[in-house]
Amino acid sequence: MSEPTLKLIVLKTTQIESLREFYARLGFRFEREQHGNGPRHFSARLGDGVLEIYPLTSGATADTTTRLGFAIEGVQSIVESVSEFVEVKSNPKQTEWGLRAVVRDPDGRSIELYESSQSSGVTNA
Repeated sequence: MSEPTLKLIVLKTTQIESLREFYARLGFRFEREQHGNGPRHFSARLGDGVLEIYPLTSGATADTTTRLGFAIEGVQSIVESVSEFVEVKSNPKQTEWGLRAVVRDPDGRSIELYESSQSSGVTNA
């Protein structure tokens, strides 16, 4: 039996445009979508899967306990780019997993960023 493969991540937010801009700076290319009568949202490829950003209903709070990690190119320059509007928890530094930084997305989720050329075992986003 083969191991499961991640196919979908859905992030719900009251800050849909801010989240889209943040994840676009990480390298995601979003398209606006709407399925039937459902809400308009953004969708981007994530390896063989999909990352979607959906609007939260008014009064709801985004989950900030979820922690995500992405292998990307240019960790240092991307951290500099996103530091304009989000918290940098850990600047890029060499670890046993390669060059790694941790930032918070606009909702406050911790996002681990790994240099894709040095990351083994981490799916390239």
